[in-house]
Amino acid sequence: MRATTKFRHLLEQPGIIMAPGAYDCLTAKLIETAGFPAVYMTGAGTSVARLGYPDLALATMTEMLDNAAQISSVVDIPVIADADTGYGGVLNVRRTVRQYERSGVAALHLEDQDFPKRCGHLDDKRVIPVEDMVQKINAAVDARTDDDFTIIVRTDALAVTGWDDSMRRCEEYIKAGADVLFVEALRTPEEVERAGRELSVPLLYNYVETGKSPLLSAQELERFGFKIVIFPASALLTAMQAVQQTLATLKQQGTTAHLVENMSSLQDCFEAVGLSEMLADDARFATPEPAAAD
Repeated sequence: MRATTKFRHLLEQPGIIMAPGAYDCLTAKLIETAGFPAVYMTGAGTSVARLGYPDLALATMTEMLDNAAQISSVVDIPVIADADTGYGGVLNVRRTVRQYERSGVAALHLEDQDFPKRCGHLDDKRVIPVEDMVQKINAAVDARTDDDFTIIVRTDALAVTGWDDSMRRCEEYIKAGADVLFVEALRTPEEVERAGRELSVPLLYNYVETGKSPLLSAQELERFGFKIVIFPASALLTAMQAVQQTLATLKQQGTTAHLVENMSSLQDCFEAVGLSEMLADDARFATPEPAAAD
């Protein structure tokens, strides 16, 4: 079954879809092994971990697409991918949708920030006119060749133009063909509940530790009417702190021998990305030795 169809089935089934954020193939594999039904390719994580830049629209479509394709190639669960603003106007959006479809991801999200965009949990964002975003959504819907490919539309208007304009935009985005809505940086549980009550398509919640939105559990979000919750920074921020602490200790003491019990083994590391399966394939396809002559 195609990843796009798998994701559509998840949207149709009861229960909220939890999708932790992966910034590389290892984190994606760990998310799948942990039993999650989907993985989210984080744009912020891609920018930070793969490029060494903050989330300030410095990652190009080619760089984001490459990460999405790599992640999709190593997991069997659907991948939701960040596609930022679509990387330009309506023609760029059409190309973005076609390229993301071919990369193997099940869904992408496009946002209504002006370029250059920035992380949705930073201040001083700007949004494009609603009419311009509607044109982008129309182009995205028209460009997809797989009807199961899910188009998620994000609005960052709440922090810029307020609640009423955000809801007006959401209604226009639904009319234009958004499959899922993503209202970025909801600020209170009351706003979360209100969004779930007022919007008529599946909703995505962005769970960002140390961000602007309340850290509500998946169960609470489901009760409020949300269908998807992504955790874009959880793995990234945890890994960053762990690596910083290990390096500080190494610099100070000249050894990590006392930290070994906090580390995965090398064997476990390789197993997480398929060591046993690959060695079995190697043995299966190896040329048998010729039989000895009588």
